[in-house]
This record gives sequence, structure tokens and C-alpha cells, in this order.
Amino acid sequence: MNRRTFLISSGIAGIGALVSTSATGTTAGLGSAESFTWNAGQLQFHFSVADGKLRQHLILPVGVEPFNESLQWAGVESALLCSGEDSPDSGMKQSGGSPGQRMKFVAKDEQQSDRGKTLVLRHTDADLHLDLQSHYEAFEGLPIVRRHVEISNAGNVSVGIEYISSAMLHALADPVHYDSELRIWLAYNSWMAEGQWHSFRPSELGFVENMRTSWSQASAASVGSWSTEKYLPMAVVENTKLGVAWFWQIEHNGSWYWEVSNLAERGIRASDVYAYLGGPDQLHSQAWKNLDPGKAYKTVPVAIGCVRGGFQEAVQALTSYREQICVRKRPAQRLACPVIFNDYMNCLWGDPTEEKELPLIDAAAEAGCEYFVIDAGWYAERNEDWSSTVGAWQPSKTRWPRGIRFVLDRIREKGMVPGLWLEPEVSGKHSVLVQKPDSWFFMRHGQRVIKNSRLLLDFRNPEVRGYLDSVVDRLVKEYGVGYIKMDYNTDTLEGTAQNADSLGQGLLEHNRAVLSWLDGLLDRYPELVIENCGSGGGRMDYGMLSHAQLQSCTDQEEYLRLPAIATGASAGVAPSQLAIWSYPRQGADADQASFNMVTAMLLRIHQSGHLAHLDAPAAAQVKEGIRVYKEIIREHIPDAVPFYPLGMPSVTNDIDPIALGIRSTKRSFLAVWRIDGDAEVRLQVSKPAEILYPRDLGITISQTGEECIVVFPRPRMGCILSF
Repeated sequence: MNRRTFLISSGIAGIGALVSTSATGTTAGLGSAESFTWNAGQLQFHFSVADGKLRQHLILPVGVEPFNESLQWAGVESALLCSGEDSPDSGMKQSGGSPGQRMKFVAKDEQQSDRGKTLVLRHTDADLHLDLQSHYEAFEGLPIVRRHVEISNAGNVSVGIEYISSAMLHALADPVHYDSELRIWLAYNSWMAEGQWHSFRPSELGFVENMRTSWSQASAASVGSWSTEKYLPMAVVENTKLGVAWFWQIEHNGSWYWEVSNLAERGIRASDVYAYLGGPDQLHSQAWKNLDPGKAYKTVPVAIGCVRGGFQEAVQALTSYREQICVRKRPAQRLACPVIFNDYMNCLWGDPTEEKELPLIDAAAEAGCEYFVIDAGWYAERNEDWSSTVGAWQPSKTRWPRGIRFVLDRIREKGMVPGLWLEPEVSGKHSVLVQKPDSWFFMRHGQRVIKNSRLLLDFRNPEVRGYLDSVVDRLVKEYGVGYIKMDYNTDTLEGTAQNADSLGQGLLEHNRAVLSWLDGLLDRYPELVIENCGSGGGRMDYGMLSHAQLQSCTDQEEYLRLPAIATGASAGVAPSQLAIWSYPRQGADADQASFNMVTAMLLRIHQSGHLAHLDAPAAAQVKEGIRVYKEIIREHIPDAVPFYPLGMPSVTNDIDPIALGIRSTKRSFLAVWRIDGDAEVRLQVSKPAEILYPRDLGITISQTGEECIVVFPRPRMGCILSF
């Protein structure tokens, strides 16, 4: 039986929201049920209550009227299924005896907060002695609410939790004609092809109209600790008839699941199109939870919202939310968007030595970089496999004949902050850490889990965290490191069976322990910058990015593909956190060097490449691009939202041009790339634009009304416009 079959059954808790500003009454189409609204600032939630149970109706921006008969369509506010309870099949939607059928509304608690307002809804089940609290957090000026659910066992017997939602959405479209009304946007996120957005009709994702309950659904999921290995944990659902878009972001660094499907009333007539949003569960990620008496269980947080417009407006709202709510402002960010050099991509490739680093340090400083990061391999002896020996984190003696601190001191002497690469959540299978007891590692079927030549450390173990604390303490205190690229080149998959109710619950507890450990580091070292990396964008989620300051976007080595990746990834990560490579190759000309710079200049510059060996014209383009970024662009990035004049690009398309813009309250910038297509690129720009960079390569611009025409004299060029 699939998730949808469980989800809208009577085995689900029905919860709604009440607010003091709404009078109890009857809304047209709701019969004798009492109707309520909760105004969350820019959003309005519609609910009804009957027989002591609350049902959620439509969520809309304030000022948008519900569409035809939409308030008749309703569903549960929080989904819950417990072991041993009824999970009816598709013909028994309204029958059975699962907890949700019995859940009764108890009380509500609404308060103002420093950032907006909060609402807690309390419900109880007398049979299983479960208390459920549904939490809403609204934010001033944002059309977004953060949701999670907490359930506690007030009885004397353990209760098994099969799944529990973080949030639900209902009445997304006419239940009969949804395929013509809805467009579902999701992002595929393959290795070296991150952020590839596509728009689908529901039927193109398997959710087909049949006038009854669908036995399939449009869905996306991730299992394991690479939370974005296949998809970004977010989506946008446009209702083209109503002119609004719902959207969500699952904020978890592990397994997650969402689906869009429908519910049939008594299995006969289609009556609701819903979205289920949640973290790990039994069905999709082996995350069964044994809830002992007196214990509580909390779901992963999910941000939900609704805006007038479509995909672009939804992304802009999420970007503002990420910048204002998710990004933790720290002293290390007092300099907006510093320029970072990293020696890995199209450069040293994990083979650093003192001899190679010294000229790179000089060249990076000359170009204007402000951080210099030595990537993988600094701890491995020459000719040693650095991937299978990680774990001790002691500097190599053969790579650093005068000690690694000699090189780190040179970085500081050149006015840059030194950084090192670290992969703390693993131990190489040939590392000294393999001598530690099994309690240090992920275990399945009585054996240590080995992935990609690595064992997986279990952060629930305080000895593991203590050991890694000592590693970071040494890097910061003894070596003076101010930046850590925290990589993660493997995946836990289902999780660990050791000291856990299930594999998935072991992983969830580990995921949460990782975040707690990161917070501890940054509390001790508030100026330390931590970059989140998972072989590029393999863990590009806002569980991690609510703690780490930057996101490494991709391992893509071909610079011509980076504009499509950067543009798509900008919809999933705030521009101030999204680090994009600029890595002109040795022998690059001015066109290639400036193309690379344009790719990174509206986001976070991750400079790389053999800067010390660039020809003078290419080196001049790098230096000028960094100057323009530092003096003109970067101050606007933390307040900017992205926009997409040419839509979402494909990493496989070398013909069509690409455009990525960012807009702050004071100024807008637009990156435009010609790859192998026509010389002329036409764009809709509301204000007169000028070329900001590069100005010396023959690119021209003209404007008629709101149409801007950029002409590139040669293929494979890019530029930054300002307006």
C-alpha cells in the first residue's frame, strides 16, 4: 500500500487553527461546520471544526479570494499513523479506527513573537493517550509560515509511529480539473548537474485524473544523509487559474518526502487535492519510531507559503525568508560576501604541497581574494590515497617540509584568512580511527557500514563529538585557521541500527547531533566560517544552511555548464550563501576568464584555477572582476532576490542564452551568457541598463523601451549588466 493510501485515510489527525480576530460562523458550502481563519500576517489560513475535529481548507495570500467552492474542499491538518491502527484501502477512506479518527481538539495558544506571531494547537487521543501539538511560526513581512508537529505519549504503553507530517496543504485545485490548472515545479539535483528545474502537469508525474482517488501521486523523496542527491527538498505548485503559487522547503539534513495527490469522498467523488510534507518515515526511509511513555517526538521543520504569481515570485519569497530567518548572522559575516580562493577545482585537485601553494597564494592575493583555502589532501603523505585515510587530521610531513603552519602564515602575511578542508563525519577504512570501538560507527546487520572507502562516524556518541572538537580546536588555536570547508563525500543511505528504534531513526538522531555539534563550534569560535559541501551540492538543504554560512554548489569541471547550474541553484539557496566556481584554466584567454568571473559575480565567488600561470589578459580579467564584485556588487547581495528573464536553463543546452538577475532595494544586476548560440540576446529590462563587466571585450548593448539587446562578438562570452 502506498503513502497516499495511508495519508488521507481516517487514520490521520485532523487539526485546524483558530484566531481571536475571526468570528465563529458558517462559511458558504461548509454546512453546519463552524469556520475559522487565522491571519498569519501575509497569509490567511481557512479552517473548519465539526464534531470536535478541525479540518484545514485553503491557504492564500491576504486579499486573494478563495476560488469557486474551494472552501468545501478540506483535509487533515497533520497526518499521523500509528502501528496496529487501521490503514484503510482506497475504498475505506472515511472508516476505520486509527488515531486521527479519534483525535479531539483541546486548546490553542496564539502569541506575538519578536519576528511575528506563533500558534500552537493542542489535540489528544484518549485511546492511545497521545498529545499532539501543531506549531506555526509566522514572520513579519513574509508570506511564509514555518511548521512542525510534536507528539508525546502520556500513557503507560509504547506507541509505534509509522509517519507524522510536518505540514499539509489542501484545496490546491479543482479536484476534477487539476491537471489543466496545476503546474508542479521541482528541481533535479544530480552530481555536477545541480539545480535543474522543470515544470510538470500532475499527470506527467504520475498523478492522473480519474474522477476518484488516485492510486499514485506526484512525489519526490530522499533517503540518507545526502539530502539533495536527486532532488532539492522544495517544490512550487502553481494554480494557473487562480494566479497563485504554493511552495515549501523541507529543512532537514537527512531523509524527507513530499507528495501531491487527491482524496475521494467515500471513495466515490473526488473532493480534495492535497500536499503532504514531511521528514523520515517508516514507508519511505525505514524510520519507525517507538514512542515510549513520557517521551516526545518532533518532526523536521518545513517552511510553507503562498504568493500571487508563479515560480519566480515563490522563489523570491523563499529567498527573503532564507536571508532573514534561516541565515545566522555571525561576526565572520561583518564583511559582506568575502572572496574565497580554493585550490581544488581545475587547479591542484587534492594534491597540495608547499611548492605548489606559495605561488598560488601570491597570485590569489594579487587578484584580490580575501580567504585562501587548502582543499583535500593536506593530511596525506605523498602517493597516499587521501580518501581512504581521512580521520587523524594531522598535517602531512612530506607535503609540508617546513610544516603546514609555514604556509598558513604566508596566507596571513598576504592579508588573507587561511582555511582547510575537513571531512569530519567519516573515517577512512585505512585510518587510525578504525581501531575505535563499534559504538563510534554506523552499524547495519552487525557490521560497520563502509561507503566510498569510508566508515561513517555516529555523532550521537559523545566520544566522537569530543574527538572532532579536539581536531577543530587544534586547527583554529594552533594553526590559526579561520575557515573550514566541511565536505561529505559519501551517503549513509538508510542509517544505523545501533541503539536505534529503526535504521531511519538512528539516522535522524545522528542528523540532529551533527547540527548541534556545528552550533557548538560556532559558539566557541564565532568568527570561524564553515562551508557546507557534499561532493558539491549533495547536501544543499536548509537544515545545514541554517547553521553553516556557505554552500558549495557543484563539482562540475566544465565552465560552460556552470551558468545553468548557478541559475538553477539560486532558486534553492540564498545568493549570499551560494558559492560558485570561477576557475579559468591555464592558457585561458580574456573571454574565458571573464566568462568564469561573470558566472560567480552575482553570488559568492569561489575563485580557483592556476592563477599564477594565467596569461596577462586573463589575469587582468580576474582581477577586474573581483574588483567590481567587491566595490560595486557584493554589498547588495544579502538583500537581493533572484529573477530569471529567460526562464530556467538546462545544463545540456549549449545553444540558448542564459540570464540570472538579482534585485535589491537599491540596485539590480543581470548576468547574461552566450554559449554557442546567436550573438544577439534579447531581454526584458524595466530600466536603462549598462555593461558593468567586462567593458573591454567588444560586447555592446542597446535598448528600445523595455527590451534590452546584448550583442556578443564571439561565442562563449558573458557580461554583467547594471540598472
